Amino acid sequence: MKKILCVVGTRPEAIKMAPVILELKKKPWAKVTVLATAQHRQMLDQVLGFFNITPDYDLNVMKPNQSLTDLTARLLIGAGEVLDQEKPDVVLVQGDTTTVMSVALAAFYRQIPIGHVEAGLRTGDIFNPFPEEANRIIAGHLATWHFAPTTSSRDNLLKENICPKKIEVTGNTVIDTLLATAEKDITLPITLPKHERLVLITSHRRENFGEPIQRICRAIRKLAEDNPCICFLYPVHPNPNVKLVAEQQLADLSNVVLCDPLDYAPFVAAMKMSHLIISDSGGVQEEAPALGKPVLVLRQETERPEAVTEGVVKLVGTDYNRIVTEAQILIDNAKAYAEMARGVSPYGDGSASKRIANRLEKDLVI
Repeated sequence: MKKILCVVGTRPEAIKMAPVILELKKKPWAKVTVLATAQHRQMLDQVLGFFNITPDYDLNVMKPNQSLTDLTARLLIGAGEVLDQEKPDVVLVQGDTTTVMSVALAAFYRQIPIGHVEAGLRTGDIFNPFPEEANRIIAGHLATWHFAPTTSSRDNLLKENICPKKIEVTGNTVIDTLLATAEKDITLPITLPKHERLVLITSHRRENFGEPIQRICRAIRKLAEDNPCICFLYPVHPNPNVKLVAEQQLADLSNVVLCDPLDYAPFVAAMKMSHLIISDSGGVQEEAPALGKPVLVLRQETERPEAVTEGVVKLVGTDYNRIVTEAQILIDNAKAYAEMARGVSPYGDGSASKRIANRLEKDLVI
């Protein structure tokens, strides 16, 4: 038996690591242990509950408005204690959060091999997204296995002189989870006003705090006022840097629905119902194209260029005029909308988790 420690800290990590955990648990050679750092608390618990995954260890590190320094220090200490107790053969981390970087560093200090799920994403700007770009570079250069979601991600790793034999192009595990969830009949836990179409909005990134989120909300307000027959659904991140601004600028509009973050399955249902999605989420950039939903990305750069190249995702940044103009085009222009709503998914076929498990079995067992 090989001991595999799978680590999740945030909701996106749980969504993308869940199918890997479930696939590895089927393997007779693998003893799977789950460490939850709870960098996000409630949102993480929702996803783990949906997949019936119970963490074996829980660091519970979430604190309101904590600094990255404090978070990193507590993660290093807490993860180190778990690693010393568990002594795994492999540590699997997913993505680019502070959890990923800190746990990878703690494993490296103990010379425990690291598998990096969703490896090789890059913008080329170490401060955008912040701190994720640095997190994934650090974790990547400590890893033994690089499970790259696309050939572009593989090419990024090769440019950084990562050994080609350590890279496995698997597809993105988020598509595994999405396709399985989208097949289910899921209803929203909130009542929406009856309008012709739905626009789904998410925004949570640290680099968009302050004036950027103010501009985003002003743009949403303009779109809602100009399109009274459209419902704008905004599940608002609980961080006060986002929540307070959204409530101040949008709460009085009858066709804007502000709600708490949706559980994963209802969020997939909301994506399926939507006409258009406006978001700064990396996961949404991957998921929505597979559902045939155009995405306007509230970022200047993206580490997921494949969907942009395919023309199903468009970068609009946080510029007020650009958000309003591009969204209105997709609302008014059926031809422009059809060009982006083609259902093209460059991120996988739903078998990424199997490829990851097979590669680990090949290297660890066979």
